[in-house]
Amino acid sequence: MRWTDLAAAMAALLLVAAPHADGAAPAGLATVRVGEEATTVERMLDGTVEAVNQATVSAQTAGRVTEINVDVNDYVPAGTVVMRLRSTEQVAGLGQAQAALKEATARESEAQTRFERIQDMYARKVVAKATLDEATAARDAAVARLVAARAGLEAAREGVSYTEIRAPYAGVVTQKLVQVGETVAPGTPLISGASLDALRVIVEIPQSIVEQVRAQKKAAVYVDGRRIESTAITFYPSAQPQTNTFRARIELPQDLQGLAPGMFVKVGFVTGEAQRLLVARSAVVERSEMRAVYVVGPEGRVSLRQVRLGHVQGDRIEILAGIAAGESVALDPTAAGIKARQPAPKHE
Repeated sequence: MRWTDLAAAMAALLLVAAPHADGAAPAGLATVRVGEEATTVERMLDGTVEAVNQATVSAQTAGRVTEINVDVNDYVPAGTVVMRLRSTEQVAGLGQAQAALKEATARESEAQTRFERIQDMYARKVVAKATLDEATAARDAAVARLVAARAGLEAAREGVSYTEIRAPYAGVVTQKLVQVGETVAPGTPLISGASLDALRVIVEIPQSIVEQVRAQKKAAVYVDGRRIESTAITFYPSAQPQTNTFRARIELPQDLQGLAPGMFVKVGFVTGEAQRLLVARSAVVERSEMRAVYVVGPEGRVSLRQVRLGHVQGDRIEILAGIAAGESVALDPTAAGIKARQPAPKHE
């Protein structure tokens, strides 16, 4: 809407405002008298949203990429197989480990049986102590080989599991770093992701206000007309060498909608208190670029008045200009608009 059209619309609405002779609010119209209240003073700074849990998964074994099951922006539950590597070598190693364990188990059983037989014969003075010692050593060696075979099997199974790349937590895929057919080595970055369940905001605080902000320890994030209170604030102890600003980490409530890592948001840090005019958000009329409220005059006259808004304070919003303390504002803009268009009562 052009400013000329907006001005014409405002003028038309003001012309139809009708006076009421009773000197009070029109019947059936709820109003509230606007007054100054103590509210928090905030310093607005720019911040960047980031995920608390974000990671790049790297290869833990060598192999060729044979399968990629996800794409950028896909949501994956925790434990989902997002990528597979060629596993021929690892599967062969697992088969060898299983065979080695089977052999070690058989040899340990044989050595244990022989030891028990020699031990019985030694008790009956049939064999010498050296024969018993030899059987004991053979049994202990067989037990050690069995333990090693079991450990080898676990390592082989782990190697096979490395060929299946799984999501470490539920989240969204942010980047694919390899393609099907590429050969990777241990440590090669494969895929990046971030969890949207827990988000936070990183802010650089100027040195001039850092002590005030640290003393208050209160902040809120503003995005798309919403005010989101922080759950915790972490201040970094030293300033950034390049900017001489102090970094702060603003923790946000879980499962927020409308926020994503990388977004720029406004962060309001509380620095003190001040007296300000507040009005219910439901009383504000929004038409294109215009913000206004219905003001009820001392004679019951209802008129639409343009205002300039400030910060949101819960279910109320700050009025920077347009009305003064002591004036009455209609709480229901729809009802007030109807009253404003009614003809003035006739007096005899």
